Amino acid sequence: MAILKIARMGNPILLQRCEPVPDPSAPEIRRLVADMLETMEEAPGVGLAAPQVYVPLRIFVFRVPGNRGGTEPVPSTVIINPTIEPVGEEIGLNWEGCLSIPEMRGVVPRHIAIRYSGVDRDGAPISGEASRFHARVMQHEYDHLDGILYTMRMTDFRYFGFNEELDKIAERENEARRQPQQASA
Repeated sequence: MAILKIARMGNPILLQRCEPVPDPSAPEIRRLVADMLETMEEAPGVGLAAPQVYVPLRIFVFRVPGNRGGTEPVPSTVIINPTIEPVGEEIGLNWEGCLSIPEMRGVVPRHIAIRYSGVDRDGAPISGEASRFHARVMQHEYDHLDGILYTMRMTDFRYFGFNEELDKIAERENEARRQPQQASA
C-alpha cells in the first residue's frame, strides 16, 4: 500500500465529472482502494474521493468517528459507483473541511438524511440510509465525483476561513461564555 498525493483546489481534476468503474473487483481498483484508505487515515481525514488522488473514477472511502455530531461510528467503508438521494427536505448547516482545501473550513448546507447505494470492493451491492454527520460526509465525497467542491455549495462566505483564525474566534467566544455575567444597576 502507498500514501497517495492529494490534489488541491485549483487542480482541474477536482472539477470534472468522474467515470463509472467498469469492474470494481479488478486488481488495480483493489490496489487504489487500499491506497485511498491508507491515505485517508494518514491525512487524517474522514473521507477521500478518487479524483482527490488524481483518479477520475466514481469511488470514495469514508469513516465516521464515534465522537462526531452524535452519529454512531462507521468503520472505514468503500463505495464504488454510488448513488445518493435525499430523504426528506430538511437541510442543515454545519462546518466542513476538505483534504483538497487544507487548513480551511466553511459552513455548508446539506440534507440531514440520505439514501445511498453502490457496490463494495468485491462488487457486492450495498445500500442504506445515513443521517447527520454520516450523511454529510457521504454527500461531501459524492460531490467530488461530480466535480463539486464544498465551497461551491456555500451560501455565506462570512463562515469560511482558515482553521487557525476560526479556532481563535471560537476560543474567544467560549471564554466570554465562561465569564460571569455583569449585573447592571
